[in-house]
Amino acid sequence: MSTEAKEYSNGEVTVVWKQDLCIHSANCVKGLPNVFDPKARPWINIEGATTDELVAQVKKCPSGALSTYMNAEGNTADADEVTSEPIVEEHEEEDEQDAN
Repeated sequence: MSTEAKEYSNGEVTVVWKQDLCIHSANCVKGLPNVFDPKARPWINIEGATTDELVAQVKKCPSGALSTYMNAEGNTADADEVTSEPIVEEHEEEDEQDAN
């Protein structure tokens, strides 16, 4: 079974479609008909909805054939938006002891 993926991006988010996983539930078409139109080519019009709407609808895909990643995060298909902060430990007591 091939897992060839097609990607559609609006610059902020990328929708990934893996045709071989699709079970044709039509959740995507019913939820965002301005984006997902199986009669059109390409069948995904990424400009047909906001980024938030796209992400929310793609999360409803029961087969996992559709996934998203935020472009600023790189290609981590189906990842939710994650922010991280570096952990900085301060060792003031050690620094004071080293100075003596």
